[in-house]
Formats: sequence, structure tokens, C-alpha cells
Amino acid sequence: MLFEFDDDQQMLRQAARDVLAKECPPARVRAIADDNEDPAPLWAAIAGLGWTELSPTSEMVELAILLEELGRATDPTPFLATTTWFGPLAPGVAAEGQAGTAVFDGVSAHPAPLGDGWLLDGTAHHVLDGDRADWFAVVTDAGVFTVPASEANVTREAAFDPLLHVADVSFWQVRVSEEQRRDVDVALARDIALTGLAITMVGACRRVLELTLDHVRAREQFGAPIGSFQAVKHKAADMHVAIERARALAYFAALAIAEQDPRRTLAAAMAKASAGECATVVFENGFQLFGGMGFTWENDLQFALKRALAGELLLGGADTHRARIAAIMLDGSPDGAPTAAGAAGPPNPDQHPKSQPAPTAGEHHATAV
Repeated sequence: MLFEFDDDQQMLRQAARDVLAKECPPARVRAIADDNEDPAPLWAAIAGLGWTELSPTSEMVELAILLEELGRATDPTPFLATTTWFGPLAPGVAAEGQAGTAVFDGVSAHPAPLGDGWLLDGTAHHVLDGDRADWFAVVTDAGVFTVPASEANVTREAAFDPLLHVADVSFWQVRVSEEQRRDVDVALARDIALTGLAITMVGACRRVLELTLDHVRAREQFGAPIGSFQAVKHKAADMHVAIERARALAYFAALAIAEQDPRRTLAAAMAKASAGECATVVFENGFQLFGGMGFTWENDLQFALKRALAGELLLGGADTHRARIAAIMLDGSPDGAPTAAGAAGPPNPDQHPKSQPAPTAGEHHATAV
């Protein structure tokens, strides 16, 4: 595969970076965490830019570009849940400015008496943005149902990331009609959710590395910047390598989704596992290179670190997805079996993906979106 952003994608990344520097600077992030400032104006600004209208399938690479920048900015809005959890399961349901999320597990559906629709029962835990969603896409054995948030009992859970919203969502005898049931690819939706989390974590880890490099260049010991010491350089290099590896795999997964590549499930699992391992390396080295200052509330390092680690805990950690990768490979399924197009393996971490046509003659050729 050939990996690079085209001109439009480069412009999108720069535009997102400029917008977030203005609308979501570190001072605003801290005000939301410290003073409970309402993030609704930021959410309205993001929705007004049309970012929530990107397709989580055909435009997954472009969506990943935005998610990486939002992860870097420690986005306090429900963008991730709305676009990568809810959107793939219920496209076109949420109006502009409305938020949605997915309930992937914990809820069952059974036919209502007299055959009048269905009844939903059960409780889902750790639902991303469950407490501020306008809609739920509820995954059950009987299908996926779109349910207004007013029909559920929602309790926000305490989280170590003060900017991340997770909640318990309960349904008890909630009646839904046949019209609310949607025929969608749940496996694809899970792959999109995993990829969205992975690239968001990569963005957060990038922010940690940037802050760490700024610190080691400015902090002096023995008359020299500590960044000039070999041991410090090694730890910073380890952070960089982990981030680039996770970033390459996350964009590979995004591209596989956009191009309907049969390796998409394997790619999404690899991306989430690598992002989790990256978060661990960045957490340990970032804290150590900052010294005692890294543990203080006044240091902005905490927000990016917490976002990366919270992402690791959602939808399964690195160990879970490494086990999935092994199962896919051992089963010899289309998601994991070697093919002519996939014999070269994952992408080069030093290159970046762009949207491409379906493979021909065993190779993907780069084209513009």
C-alpha cells in the first residue's frame, strides 16, 4: 500500500488544527475541568462546521484526521461517540447539533405482548457520553433499535478523566416499534468504534510527547537541558516510535474501513491494541521525564494522559484485542488470512494513509479522495 495524505486531507488537518487552537485551547479545557464551564458552545461550533456529517465508512480517513486532532486537543464534546459509536448504527437519525451513542452490550429485546413491537430490558455499563446523548443505538440479538434518551435511565459514572463522560444506561420494559429497528452491520460498527478510539488515543499521546519535549528542552540540570542527556533521549525516542506505530495502524484500519477491505476487523483490533500499548509507554515515560511536576493538577499533561488511558479501558484493552488478533489469524478467516494484497503486512510507520481504490493486481494505488 502507498500511504500519504492528498492535498484536501492536508488542508483538512491544518484547518482542524487551526479551529481547535482557537475554539479548544488548553485554557478552555482546564476551565471545563476546573470550573464546569459548559462545552455546549464548542459542540455547536463543531457541528456547525459540518464535521459530524462525515460518513464513518466512505470518509473514515477524513474522520480519523479530525479525531486525531480532537484527541490532541482533549476534546470535551460528544463528537467521538456521535460519529463513531452512534453514526454507523443509525445514520441520519440525529439532527444537526444532537448527540448520540451506542449501547453495544447488556440489553436484550423480546417481542411485546400481542406482537406490538418489542420490549427492551437490561443495563449497559461504561457507555461513552451516555449521560448527554439525545439518542441511543441499542444493539440486541433481535437487531439494532434507535431509542430517544428520554426512554432510558441514565447515571453518569465517576471517571479519572474529568472531561470524559461515561454512564450506566438502563432500560426496563421500554417499548419500541418495528420502525425503530434498523438492519445494519454491527460488526462494521464495532470496527469503526475501535478505530475511532485508537486514533483519538494517538492524538492524546502526541500531545503528551509535545509537552514532554517542550519540558526537557527548557529544564536544565548540571548547566545543560535535560533533553541533551542520552537516557532522556532514549525515553523520548521510545515515545515517538510507539506513537508512530500506533498512528500507522490506526490509519490503516481507517483506510480498510473506507475501502471495504476484508482485513478491516483485523486492522481495527491491531489499531486498538497498539494504541493501548502506546498509551502505556507514553504514560510511563512522560511522567518520568516531567518528574514531580507531572503529578500536579496545574500541569496540563494530566488531561492528555487521562484521555489516552481512558480510551484504553473502553471497548477492551490491548490484551483483549491481542487475543482477538490471534483468534482471527488462527481461524484463517478472510480478516486474517494472508492474501496477495496483504502479503506486505501493515503499513510503514513513517508514512501516512489516504483514501485509495480497491486493490488491483495485489496492490493498492494512491488516488485523491
